[in-house]
Formats: sequence, C-alpha cells, structure tokens
Amino acid sequence: MLDIKFIRENADKVTAALKDRGLNFDLAELLKNDARRRELTARLDELRAKKNAANQRITQALKEKKDLMPEIAAMKETAAQIDSLEKDAGEFEEKIAKIILTIPNIPHESIPRGAPSANKVVRTWGSQRAFDFKPLSHIELCAHLDLIDFARASKITGSNFILFKGQGARLERALYNFMLDLHTKEHGYTEIFPPFLVNRASMIGTGQLPKLEEDMYRLKDDDLFLIPTAEVPVTNIFRDDILDEGQLPVYYTAYTACFRREAGSYGKETRGLMRVHQFDKVELVKFVRPDTSYDELEKLVANAERVLQLLRLPYRVVMLATGDISFSAAKCYDLEAYAPGMDKWLEVSSCSNFESFQARRANIKYKPANRQTGKPATEYVHTLNGSGVALARTYAAILENYQRPDGSMEIPEVLVPYMGGSTLLATRKS
Repeated sequence: MLDIKFIRENADKVTAALKDRGLNFDLAELLKNDARRRELTARLDELRAKKNAANQRITQALKEKKDLMPEIAAMKETAAQIDSLEKDAGEFEEKIAKIILTIPNIPHESIPRGAPSANKVVRTWGSQRAFDFKPLSHIELCAHLDLIDFARASKITGSNFILFKGQGARLERALYNFMLDLHTKEHGYTEIFPPFLVNRASMIGTGQLPKLEEDMYRLKDDDLFLIPTAEVPVTNIFRDDILDEGQLPVYYTAYTACFRREAGSYGKETRGLMRVHQFDKVELVKFVRPDTSYDELEKLVANAERVLQLLRLPYRVVMLATGDISFSAAKCYDLEAYAPGMDKWLEVSSCSNFESFQARRANIKYKPANRQTGKPATEYVHTLNGSGVALARTYAAILENYQRPDGSMEIPEVLVPYMGGSTLLATRKS
C-alpha cells in the first residue's frame, strides 16, 4: 500500500498516477479523514501531557498531604476526554486503512502510459517454426494423443478444469520438475513448498484483497482462500518480520497449483488451456534492498526467459503499460510464447517489481547495516515476483510447436531426462 504521508504530500502526483492507470480516484475523502485524524492525534497528545502533569501534581500533593479532590476530578475529566477522542481517532484510522487498501501502486516512470494497446514489445527470441502442414491446436493434439480429457474433468468438477492422463500427466510433471531444478541449481533460488490455503491477512498482504475477492476461491467456514499464485504464501513467509540487511537478497522458488475463479473472463478465450480455474506454476519471489530492486527485476525476467530458451519456444518480452499492470505492481514484463496452432502469443509469465507496496501491507522490513544519522532504524524491503514459468499455456505452446505431420509430438530435448528417456509422444489410447 502507499504511505499516507506520501499521499498527503504528493496528492497531485498520486492522482495523476491513478489517472495513468485509467482510474478517476478521488482522494478528497481520504485526505479529509487524514486531516481529522491528525487533529485528533494532536489534541490527544495535549490531553495525555495534561494527564501526566496532573498525575505528577497528585503525587506531589500526596507527599504534602494537600486536598486531592480538585486534581482528581480534573484528571478524571481529562481521562474521559482521552477515551472519547481515542475512539474517534480509531474510527478515522479504520476509514483511512480501508480506503488505502483500495489504492493501487504508483506506476514506474519508465513504463508506457496508456491502455493495454500501449504495451511495448521489448525484445523477441527465436524464430516461428515454418510448417509444411497445417498445424493443429493444442486442443486437437490433446485429444489425438490422449493427453488431457477435458470432458471428464468437467464431469468431475466443472468447466475449465483439467484432467491430465498418462504421458500427458508425466509431461506436466516433467515441466515443473525441470523448472525447479533450473532455478535452484543455476539461478540461486531456495525451493519452498508452501500451503495451498492461506488466510485473509496473507491475501491482503500481497494485494489480492480486498480488490479481487470475487476472483478467489474461499472456504466460507474457515475464511481461508485457495491460493491464486505461490506469490501469496511465499511473500507472507516474512510478514511482520524484520530482516537483517545481510540476509538480503532472498530468492525463493515454489511449485504450486493455482486456483482462480476467472470471474471477469466473460468474452475472453476460454477453450482448452487458455483460461482454466486450476493450473500449475513455478513461482519466483525476491526480497531485496530498495536500491537494487530494478536490477533484480531484469535478472528475474532473464531467469524466466531461460526456461523458454531451453524449451526452444519462440517468445517475446512485453513491457506493460500503466493501464495493464496489476494492482500491486510498479513495473511489469510479460513473457509471451508463440503457439502456431492457434496463431497466438500466449502469456506464460508476468515478472513484477512491487517496490515497497506489498511490504507495507505485509509489514516486511529490514535493518540497514550502515544506517546514517537521522535515518529510520528499519526500512521496508522491496518485493518482486515472476512466473518461472506458468502452465498450462506453456504446455499448450510446447504441444503446438513440437507437433509432427502425423499428429505425434517431439519431446523438447531438455525434458527427455524427465520423461524417462522418451523422445516422442505418439497416439496411445488408454
């Protein structure tokens, strides 16, 4: 979340930043509540000082055996005023907190301003394959190779769920095991296997709540949420903690299933693996010093790109515009893999720098090693995360890029050890 002091002192800047996001957010109510809270706080400070002075006079009067009744009566009146004002101040604090939780992060000055149409392709990698036959879509390939049974998944649970089968299930497992090995062995991440359920505080900490509650799966009896991404439990590992600067940076990677209701997906492509309610993902999460966070973002993107390069999938890196970045992000790159069967670029990773936005919500701080005089004893860390990478769209892109004229599929070389040495998926009905 944003610092109320920053909002107060930079109201025009914040308003302009929100407008860049396509929001007409009126800060008037927030600033009015903040002004009233500060008035009450100042008055409370005066009354508390008055009460302390009265206590001292009463103590002295006791020693001198003077009449205490006037001082006690005055102190009781002051205490009653304090109780009343503390209640009022608390109500204003609550109002301020609720409003601030709905204000998104300030977009970084380097990203394009405007709607998603202003997104900028930063670079591309690889060449789109030239087919001498009409490529099939991943939906057709899954049916032909008996990798996924969408109909039975729908029977078991509902539409837009996945039932992997046989070699299709093994390919899914091969992908996330390959990614975990890559990030832990070559990129320096520590593997985490977190809970798939989190509490409300965790969802608020990373910014999913309150804004996106309708898009989440919630257990009504326990007020727990199925995670939409491993970013939520992994970031909250350090909620309410103070790290030493020597611990930074911290790099974590985690495989989890992810659950999203996709409540706002009406009118979007939902066939096959394009927009499912449960999917697997390997996540990359960083906790870093503020002065290094944008260098760390570029490294994070490179780590995710390496996955696609080793899979030899043509992809592009897209810098998102202000009207397309997520609620919590200050800057975000999407990685999009090309799927020839659908003739579409599929988003397979989003890599974001949240700066201190999530750290303020989750209260994650660190102690600078060489703190300068007059500086705070602790500062908020910067958090980053990225998909390293997400399935199921990567799965779809692999099927469509590696298909052969007879409907079989070559297995990417880097996955062969994870597939028991198999180099080909061919028709095999169970």
